[in-house]
Amino acid sequence: MGWFGSTLLRSGTFSAYNGFSMIQANCRARFTAADFDFVVRTLARSQSESVSLVDLLADSETRDSVIDSPRLVEAILCNDSQLRISSQFYFYVLARYVLRDAGIRDRKLCDYVGSLLENFSRAHLLRGPQAEADESPRQYLSDMLIALSQATQDEAFLLRAHVGNYSLFISGIFHENTQRRSLRGAPDIGFYENIGRRNYHLVASHATARRCELNDVYAELADRFRDVRLALNQLADRLLNLDEGDRPTLV
Repeated sequence: MGWFGSTLLRSGTFSAYNGFSMIQANCRARFTAADFDFVVRTLARSQSESVSLVDLLADSETRDSVIDSPRLVEAILCNDSQLRISSQFYFYVLARYVLRDAGIRDRKLCDYVGSLLENFSRAHLLRGPQAEADESPRQYLSDMLIALSQATQDEAFLLRAHVGNYSLFISGIFHENTQRRSLRGAPDIGFYENIGRRNYHLVASHATARRCELNDVYAELADRFRDVRLALNQLADRLLNLDEGDRPTLV
């Protein structure tokens, strides 16, 4: 067993929480003043419209509809490196756009996927702490699956949620790389779909999922894993710039 799995089992649930963060559907709750300023500057055509937009953004019931505007997506993609928005706003807006295009309109699910992208876009979360530089995604995934055999219920919940999230990110954002690797004997997209769907299904009925109000999100991800994965493929292919040097400045 690798360092990640052995440390988790040796140190218990506390270590599990510190090995990786639990994804929450909370992008919208973490939007910043700079994000709202960007919305107003992008959408308002006059001073009176600016005032109206500020009022709409102050109301949680109307804010979501405003942020659904496709003009925000265009502004994010067309702006230069001086664009200053938070990472949670950036990923939510883009995730919401491609998921809606795929017929997935549940905002809570979009919020969760946006948070997933925000978390996993940090390179150090793609593999376990102190993982070897040449460790492949499959080795890391195997490490987590091995750890499951000796995990407590709470540890198993965290591990399974992470396996589902990791599988969705790898098969969604890095699908071309996954397909190329499968030609050399590595697991294919179908492997990640199956393992991601199964683990989301298992955590959906867990008490922790209900307590965190994520049981409905996990259940829908299990049912629509492929649809979400294909939407993320579109995001990676058409919209998401994975070159950090060219990405707009995020605050």
